[in-house]
Amino acid sequence: MADQTSEITQRIVRFLDANHVMSLATVGALGPHAASLFYVRDGLGVVWVSDPNTRHSRDLEADARVSATVAPDTSDHALIRGAQIHGAAHRVMDLDERHRLLGLLGQKYSFLTRPKNASAKMAAALESAAVYRLEPARVVLIDNSLGFGHKDTLVL
Repeated sequence: MADQTSEITQRIVRFLDANHVMSLATVGALGPHAASLFYVRDGLGVVWVSDPNTRHSRDLEADARVSATVAPDTSDHALIRGAQIHGAAHRVMDLDERHRLLGLLGQKYSFLTRPKNASAKMAAALESAAVYRLEPARVVLIDNSLGFGHKDTLVL
C-alpha cells in the first residue's frame, strides 16, 4: 500500500508541476465562487498570490475550506487529466515563509521577480498581493488515458 501511495503521490507531483492554472472554489456570504489563479506546488500544497480584497480571498478568510481543480484543456475525452484538491487555505503571515514561497513562485513565473519591469498597474498589484497556501486533505487524480473515468485518490 505504501508503494502505491508513493506512486500516486509522484504522479500528482508531476501533474501539478506540469500545469500552471488552478480554479479555486470558495464559499462566502454571497454563495459559491470560483477563481482562476496561477500557482506553484510546495510539497503537495499549492501556493498563489492574490489581492486580499478579492472575493475568493475574503471568502477563505471567513471559511478556510476550499476545493481546487487543475486541468489542461483538451477536446479529446481519452486525454482528460486533472486534479481535484480538497483542503483548507490560509494567508501566509510569517514573513520568512512568505519570502520562501514568493521565491518558489518567482522560479516558476519570472515576471514576479522583475516587478520593476512590469507595468505600473502590475507592479502595484504585486506589491499589495498576499501569499496564500492550500493544504490538501485529499487529492483525486483523474486520468482517462488509464481508462474512462479512472481516478486515484490520495488521502492525507
